[in-house]
Amino acid sequence: MSALRGTLLLSGFAALTLPLMPVQAAMNRISPTWARRFPHWYHKRVCSLLGVRISQTGTLAGDRPVLLVANHISWLDIPIISAVAPVSFIAKKEVGGWPGVSALANLQRTVFVDREKRLEVGNTAREVKARLKSGDNLVLFAEGTSTDGNRVLPFRTSLFAAVKPSRSNDKADGERANGGDANNSGGPEPVVQTLTIVYTALHGVPLGRQDRAKVGWYGDMDMVPHAWQLLKAGPLDVAIHIGEPIGLETFADRKQLARHTETEVRDLFLKTLRAKPDRD
Repeated sequence: MSALRGTLLLSGFAALTLPLMPVQAAMNRISPTWARRFPHWYHKRVCSLLGVRISQTGTLAGDRPVLLVANHISWLDIPIISAVAPVSFIAKKEVGGWPGVSALANLQRTVFVDREKRLEVGNTAREVKARLKSGDNLVLFAEGTSTDGNRVLPFRTSLFAAVKPSRSNDKADGERANGGDANNSGGPEPVVQTLTIVYTALHGVPLGRQDRAKVGWYGDMDMVPHAWQLLKAGPLDVAIHIGEPIGLETFADRKQLARHTETEVRDLFLKTLRAKPDRD
């Protein structure tokens, strides 16, 4: 029965996704507004198809672009977060080379970061700033990797360099991003909000430590077998907590930004886990 469920879900996903890929490609060329909204609409239907039930507290600031700093557990985080709000993602460059995944990531206008080349950080920072100024919401998985769903790893301050350069580079990056005028913002100032994701139940039964690890995609796991097992497993419940918006300029540097967001995400993560009884 589980194999039949997985097969039906894969067939439904393909039937939904393949015809809409050229639609999104067209949106990216002709309408920035719909290029943001269409993936949100699409991913809500993906989550409904997969049987993912989302419990959400907090909302994204509706009047300003948002840098959304999140923990990361599974490939399933992508459609879930995209179903919560219209977002694009900041991802490592390697994702752009994954078969199948790369096409969807590019269609959702992912910003790719080359972590191996320090000289590329400035270019990425300018792209991120430009995207935020244009009204995009961007998601940063600040742990730098995914986990087993039972913990939040320390946030890597280096990953914040693209959104919060050192003070000596702030003015120069701002001038280059805005054609030489750091004060020519072209839109409302972006804010930072945290997003905490916790997988809480399978088939309505609270997840214990071992079961949460089955949802997590981490270490050297191959994506295709993991996705197949998760699709067969059954409907999932997930809790999403979105923090209050804070102006990026509030933080003196990327280390302070990383500390603040890590503390907020970890506190909400642990609070959510403790609210659910373990079955171990």
